[in-house]
Amino acid sequence: MHRETPYKITTARPLTPRPLAHTPGWDGPRMLPEELPPGVQVVTLPGGIRTLAYTQHPTTPAPEPAPAVQPIPAWAKTTALLAPTVGGGIAAASVGLSCAAPGLIAMSQALWSAVALIAAGAVAVPLVLRSARRSAPPAQITQNITATGLFGRANGTINHR
Repeated sequence: MHRETPYKITTARPLTPRPLAHTPGWDGPRMLPEELPPGVQVVTLPGGIRTLAYTQHPTTPAPEPAPAVQPIPAWAKTTALLAPTVGGGIAAASVGLSCAAPGLIAMSQALWSAVALIAAGAVAVPLVLRSARRSAPPAQITQNITATGLFGRANGTINHR
């Protein structure tokens, strides 16, 4: 059998807050009062220890100042002045078209009739011309050729009737 080595049992020290730079007897890093972040102050705890603590809720950053008012550019003024004029012109044109609608419908029907007449004429004119040519009798050509001897010179006449 072997013997176990006895170890000394200790308890952990209670945690204590870190003292400030100006606490006597502490040699840790020093923090100047002007280095304290906003909302942090030096407080003394009930045990007499001085430490840093938040004493208020962190403040929200101040809103950014509104940008300075700039003058309106000339092109924007011109556009703003032209917008009602253009809108009024469009309104007047639409009223005019609504008044002229019956006449425009009649003109469009007349134009379609003219297109149909031109198309029918393009088909009918060649047919009429062909039929007019056939009504006349075809031309009759008569050819008379006479020759004397085996190697004689030939003479002929052509008659159109």
